[in-house]
Amino acid sequence: MYTLLKQEGTARRGEFKTVHGTVQTPAFMNVATAGAIKGGLSSYDLKDIKCQVQLCNTYHLHLRPGDDLVNELGGLHKFTGWDGPILTDSGGFQVFSLSKLRKIKEEGVYFNAHTDGRKIFMGPEESMQIQSHLGSTIAMAFDECVENPAKYEYSKASCERTTRWLKRCKAEMDRLNALPDTVNPHQMLFGINQGCTFEDLRIQHMKEIAELDLDGYAIGGLAVGEPKEDMYRIISAVEPYMPKDKIRYLMGVGTPGNILEGVSRGVDLFDCVMPSRNARHGHLFTKAGIININNEKYKKDTLPIDPTCHCPTCQRHSRAYIRHLFKAGEMLAMRLCVIHNLYFYNTLMEEIREALDNGTFNEYKEKYVDVLDTRI
Repeated sequence: MYTLLKQEGTARRGEFKTVHGTVQTPAFMNVATAGAIKGGLSSYDLKDIKCQVQLCNTYHLHLRPGDDLVNELGGLHKFTGWDGPILTDSGGFQVFSLSKLRKIKEEGVYFNAHTDGRKIFMGPEESMQIQSHLGSTIAMAFDECVENPAKYEYSKASCERTTRWLKRCKAEMDRLNALPDTVNPHQMLFGINQGCTFEDLRIQHMKEIAELDLDGYAIGGLAVGEPKEDMYRIISAVEPYMPKDKIRYLMGVGTPGNILEGVSRGVDLFDCVMPSRNARHGHLFTKAGIININNEKYKKDTLPIDPTCHCPTCQRHSRAYIRHLFKAGEMLAMRLCVIHNLYFYNTLMEEIREALDNGTFNEYKEKYVDVLDTRI
């Protein structure tokens, strides 16, 4: 259940109560695709970096180790050791990213698994069954994410199919939650707004799915290659039609600047692999901008990554040491940097919430929206 506590313009400060704990929003969800954050972080590390929600991938966990096995072992919470909220995506994004390996039909999507080529079918019912097996807090509806730029007629037909799929997801979720042996009978369902970069399709689709009274609503199909101005335009167009009393999630976004722009347009939840992926290559976020720790100038630098940061990495290690770890090919380099970048993101969200509490969000946004995305 979402409670709106305060608003500054369109920016929202809220709380989202779930069976696995309450999330303070706006919040960033840390991506643990196969049940772990790439770069050597466990669910127990997430507590130290102020993570509120862990996001796991339905498609990848279905392939390995298999949702039946996770179910048998007590669900994702027991399996990973994370006791807070978990969101599982639906597998719909893989429909987009594995476009060479799939066929989309009305009943669902036929895949060849990227791991071993075996044939897989996933439709709305299968996606809900897998997510129910995993026992996540929040299940995402099965949808089609269309590549940008897209043809209008295809986008329109895809939106209509996504709505039909969503109704099937809701019916199946209701059935699964009522079963006696369901891992999490309180599993929530979020619908996903699609429509590419066409405002009329986005608005029409949002109006239709809002009528289904779901637990939350996501904006999908953005940050997939379109200019960021288009992304901001679509969020602004859709926002007035999103239920005010439901949580809002912008999928797969993004940079600190994207997040500040998203919050200012009424978004509550974000996720992105980018901060952890960048960290594994030595691209690190600081309050002064983005640094590349591999650069020669950090060879003898005794400062922490960010002198203003209180993460475990910055409290203990120098830029010179972390640069050395990368040059020596040590796995520890990735771990320390992923810890820093995710701590940076979670602290950014904390500061955004504080600014909203104090009514100073617009000032905070103006101060940081450009600088945080700038490479030093």
